[in-house]
Amino acid sequence: MFIPSQLHHRSCEIECQSTLPDTFGVLCWNVYKQNKKHFHFKHYLHTLHQDKSIDICIMQEAAFSDQESFALEHCTYDAAANMEVNDGFYGVLTASLVASKCADAYLSQGRESLFGPHKSLLVSHYPLSDGRELLILNVHAINFRENRHYDRELEHFLVRVKDHKGPMIIAGDFNTWNKIRMQKLYHLCRGLGLERVPFSQEDKIKSFMGHHLDFIFFRELELLEYEVIEEDTISDHNPLMARFRCLEK
Repeated sequence: MFIPSQLHHRSCEIECQSTLPDTFGVLCWNVYKQNKKHFHFKHYLHTLHQDKSIDICIMQEAAFSDQESFALEHCTYDAAANMEVNDGFYGVLTASLVASKCADAYLSQGRESLFGPHKSLLVSHYPLSDGRELLILNVHAINFRENRHYDRELEHFLVRVKDHKGPMIIAGDFNTWNKIRMQKLYHLCRGLGLERVPFSQEDKIKSFMGHHLDFIFFRELELLEYEVIEEDTISDHNPLMARFRCLEK
């Protein structure tokens, strides 16, 4: 259960766009394992796609099975499993209108508590029209461990992206529920030249002990708009939306 039989999952059985558009929308959402269970999820995601022009979905606690199509049939996806239950998998999933050029799935070094599951993370590369690649790191960070374990896990996954040259998005549920964790995350992201999408304390972002848990960080992209979309019937986290424009070389 806690060590999945297959870590990296991929569904790319459709003909899709060759490159991301120069302006694209990103949705980041911890779906609380409801994307296959909740009767309203598929319709709701289609509505978001149409209303907000979503090109990339970055999800945590997603449910999936190998080669199963995504809720948006015209999207492909890569996913990294951290749990397997009854032939189904759970973990982080990144879906896009464009197939990734490559993707790598990883498990955290530590577990949630002594006998709990690992957490998973996914690094995906997407082609841009100018020949560069957009790197997306989809994160669901470790939660129920001491700060020193959390620090080590952040360093573990950020080292996976430090050599990338070009645009980058790091997004997900970072479980930053205390000041020490927040400071560590900000320090490492500054080292990568990343900016934070400036959702405010007044926005309806999932928080604990006064600290936001969900973030979108970016670099070498122009942030055009952003919002927290209120939806409290599917997950205990609200979706985060951001729209970006690729900057010229």
